[in-house]
Amino acid sequence: MEHHNTIEAKMCPHVLLFPLPIQSPINSMLQLAELFCLAGLQVTFLNTNHNQQLLYRHTNVESRFRQYPKFQFRTISDGLPDDHPRSFPMFEDLINSLQAVAEPFLREILTESGVTCVIPDGLFYYAVDICNEVGVSVISFDTISPCCLWVYLCFPKLIQTGDIPFKGNDDLDMLIENVPGMEDLLRRRDFPFYRLTNCATDLYCQLALKEIQSIPRSHGLILNTFEDLDGPLLSHIRSHCPQTYAVGPLHLQLKTRLADKTMSSSNSLWEEDHSSIQWLDAHPIESVIYVSFGSLATLTKKEILEFWHGLVNSGIRFLWVMRSDLLREEEFSHQFVKELAAGCKERAYIVSWAPQEKVLSHPAIGGFLTHSGWNSTMESIVERKPMICWAVYVDQRVTSRFVGEVWKIGLDMKDICDRDNIEKVVKDLMVTNKEKLKKSVDKLSMLAEISVGEGGSSYNAFEYLVDDIKKLGRRDKDINPNCIG
Repeated sequence: MEHHNTIEAKMCPHVLLFPLPIQSPINSMLQLAELFCLAGLQVTFLNTNHNQQLLYRHTNVESRFRQYPKFQFRTISDGLPDDHPRSFPMFEDLINSLQAVAEPFLREILTESGVTCVIPDGLFYYAVDICNEVGVSVISFDTISPCCLWVYLCFPKLIQTGDIPFKGNDDLDMLIENVPGMEDLLRRRDFPFYRLTNCATDLYCQLALKEIQSIPRSHGLILNTFEDLDGPLLSHIRSHCPQTYAVGPLHLQLKTRLADKTMSSSNSLWEEDHSSIQWLDAHPIESVIYVSFGSLATLTKKEILEFWHGLVNSGIRFLWVMRSDLLREEEFSHQFVKELAAGCKERAYIVSWAPQEKVLSHPAIGGFLTHSGWNSTMESIVERKPMICWAVYVDQRVTSRFVGEVWKIGLDMKDICDRDNIEKVVKDLMVTNKEKLKKSVDKLSMLAEISVGEGGSSYNAFEYLVDDIKKLGRRDKDINPNCIG
């Protein structure tokens, strides 16, 4: 029996997942890792020491994954000192430092561990090169929105046509006309890199170019979306990467496949304040707007006050996640938060972090004021909550445009932060346009549920993905051509 188990372990594909070391990609990768465990694959999850400690401190992730004997966590240093803030303004430090540590580590682990397939975050272009060097299969997982990824893939053309970098005209409403499928949609203000003036020196533009150059060198591409949401864009993306697996919404796919549907699946790097749920319990159906700008975005004190006064003046109840590092370039003041909370005790509640999936699924929530992060957008669609989008950077800017103009499930108010406008859009979302927006998001939510059900497009795409990983593990070159779902 022991000999049989050893043979079985050697035959079982061994997948290494390597997420970008920030909240949203870690969340998505852990959901994918658990889906692979349910499919019987051997899985190693490579996390940074810093983030692994936060996961262990704030979630049950250790005990949750203990039920899967073929799963293990591995950790590496991100190369930064313990007191480094690891915030978005210092994101370049994190990316460069981690790469210096990860490159030699990956070469070592891939030659010694029996890993048969690596699934790195799409931003880790160097992982694709290393896998190809050592002869290990690689399938990238791009955790950003597909609409932004398609803009990325058009960068070379946009540079050639002179659309980027932006020159001379400072009109942010000017259309960018050379992105197929977005000719009359994408404005300069919707571009991932705000006011891009030099492609050669802009860190994020250079990372995006390296990322898209690595995609054709991968065996495939995983996206957290579903065909009925992003079908037209997926057709364009598949012209660059035919083996594109649309397996989302991942959190819904996982929930659908788990035997215990009530099992907690928090992957939060922050301590969740569950008093927010108790507060919501005391309020009527669809009477509260949830406000959260995600795990990285920062606001000035003036911006926070404009949002606060706009929300208060709207007369709508609100639940606001105000992280301890939300305030840009200033020390966070608990007294400041107390003063805000005291100003509107009856209709507002502030927490430092919330169990977002539970909040969005709560019947008291009627809308979501969001930074338009891709995970937040998918969760909002699944829970049938229309959005107000105040996008800050990268894929958020493209996603918010799609929320407002393509899917028509929310209102895009990027670049505008004054109390009068905020009051207006909150009333529009929660009262004036409530039924219209709700109807649109209800339809998308229903399609999302169908996609992850047995026989649905995302369900099938995940099955094809697992089958192809098994074939790649056997060095089989005949990859399943039906991965498009």
